[in-house]
Amino acid sequence: MDTLVKTDFLTGVRRLFYVVTPNETYAEHIEDVPKYINEAAVFFLVGIALEFIVGLLKEGKSVIRLSDGISSMTAGMFMVLTSTFLKGFDFPVYFWIYRMFPSVNMAWDSPVAWFICFFGVDLGYYWFHRMAHEVNFMWAAHQVHHSSEDYNLTTALRQSIVQRLTSWVFYIPLAPFLPPSTILVHSQFNTLYQFWIHTELIDRLGPLEYILNTPSHHRVHHGRNRYCIDKNYAGTLIIFDRMFGTFEAEKKSDRVVYGLVHPLASYDPMYTQFCHFEWMWQRFWEVKGISNKLSIIFKGPGWEPGKPRAGLIEDIPDIHFPQPKYDPILPLWGSIYIGVHFVLNFLVFHFYLETVPSLTAVPALIGMLHLLFSFTCVGAICDIKWYAPFMESFRCFLVLAGLTILDSQLTMLTNLSCMIFLGLRIIFLLSAFMWLPQCVQYTIKEKIMKQE
Repeated sequence: MDTLVKTDFLTGVRRLFYVVTPNETYAEHIEDVPKYINEAAVFFLVGIALEFIVGLLKEGKSVIRLSDGISSMTAGMFMVLTSTFLKGFDFPVYFWIYRMFPSVNMAWDSPVAWFICFFGVDLGYYWFHRMAHEVNFMWAAHQVHHSSEDYNLTTALRQSIVQRLTSWVFYIPLAPFLPPSTILVHSQFNTLYQFWIHTELIDRLGPLEYILNTPSHHRVHHGRNRYCIDKNYAGTLIIFDRMFGTFEAEKKSDRVVYGLVHPLASYDPMYTQFCHFEWMWQRFWEVKGISNKLSIIFKGPGWEPGKPRAGLIEDIPDIHFPQPKYDPILPLWGSIYIGVHFVLNFLVFHFYLETVPSLTAVPALIGMLHLLFSFTCVGAICDIKWYAPFMESFRCFLVLAGLTILDSQLTMLTNLSCMIFLGLRIIFLLSAFMWLPQCVQYTIKEKIMKQE
């Protein structure tokens, strides 16, 4: 199995802050562009660990709740997993448009093109992000990112499976001029930059607040206080919010309350991804008239018949800090269990990303479904669902069977010691039997209730 670290430490850190030069990021073809976001995975984990430690020292408590943090990281991994199969039209379209206008094409190794793309991608992101809040079917995807009631570095990883199907459209105006490879470079760095601004541990940054998107500005964007709604859409530069009238400074007198206007109250990763689509579907059939039905799709998430396109701010609950959070309390052993199995799932996820390019469609699909199911089981445990013991014991027996049947193939494929796989089989065997008493207890309880 290849190493988790794909680049040296200093380069990895610089990339998170968009501190890169044209020369080190030039790429003539799409295939030549590194997967900067995938390569940053280990630096995400280091950042999260550092934030956890600093939070303990500075605040005297953890700034990351285990279940919420796992939920956020799971959403990010869902996005990466499904991107293998949910291929967008983005770069084929960009390439086609680029070839249609050769007279205005800029060279892939042009510093001027590189800097124009920096600003162009950030402007495109601003308008995508704004529309993702103001157009309901786009909000249905983007709400995933806002669904955490915490604000820390794990929140940055909370991403939608389907958002990429619409975001690419906003970069089309760049396509006649800029090489698709350059657009891909900057779209990745624009995303990476937004990782570090998801924290409460960094206060205002002086003069940089006038130009850059900062933790203070982005905290406002994630708030559900009335003054925070539909503000600060910036990716890297805050100047576009200032230009287009959507800027709002953080108010120390009105501490930000994070999350959705109507909190999800769930750590189920599938529900997190698709709950708003379900709500839209119900509303679509409830309202009368084709105009109202189309408005449910294309107007704002707060729209109702007879109201403005974006809804009324008066309809937003006028809440203030502090507010209760969804926080099912797991016993200590349960917290240790989901922590251990989340780490195991993450390692399998990393191995899957390394091997999926060499897999045929069916094994790739099976691997993706296994990971989706595994993370869904962790979510059910975090939610303390009645069916969680059944799901998790089934998953553990399923993994145990796979490890036993494919033992020699996995040893050869991963170059790991057979003793490691023996240890994994023991872990999953013990895990499966750990849940069986709860399964039996629930089954007996149900029978007694039916008899009564």
